[in-house]
Amino acid sequence: MSLTRLSKFISLILRHQPQAIGITLDEHGWADVEELLEGINKTRYIDMEMLEEIVRSDEKQRYSFSENKALIRANQGHSVPVDVELPQVEPPSLLFHGTAERSLSAINREGLLPMGRLYVHLSDNVETARKVGSRHGKPAILQIDSRRMAGDGTLFFRSVNGVWLTKKVPPEYLTLCLDQPEEEN
Repeated sequence: MSLTRLSKFISLILRHQPQAIGITLDEHGWADVEELLEGINKTRYIDMEMLEEIVRSDEKQRYSFSENKALIRANQGHSVPVDVELPQVEPPSLLFHGTAERSLSAINREGLLPMGRLYVHLSDNVETARKVGSRHGKPAILQIDSRRMAGDGTLFFRSVNGVWLTKKVPPEYLTLCLDQPEEEN
């Protein structure tokens, strides 16, 4: 099995379904590394060296080890209730969210919702938002007036891999970026 497929399986376990391999996460999302390896090895092969390579090379930096590498967790994106101890921070003036064009009418009515996750995921640049939106179909990039949201009392958090998180973005803080580039062929 490729490391990419293993990484996706680990993401599923650490963010959504730890019970799939018979492990539990603590209240901060940490899993015991030995239990994780043992659980995964029931259906596919992985060793500590492979796990370290997945954590080190993951382009989205999805995972973190504890200092002694006895524990591992996903940095964000959980659907299971955990507190990954994110620091509350003041956001930049603008943040961005990539979505599928077909989702815009619902977003215009309801705003951005976590959709099964604990937080709405935002980026501080258009290119990352475009990549995210492209995963879901023809991308649409939304600009968020995060400074005004924060001024109105909304809390923002930043994960260790740079993803901006908040509980919800109401429609009044959203603007469609009109300079959407053409998709590359």
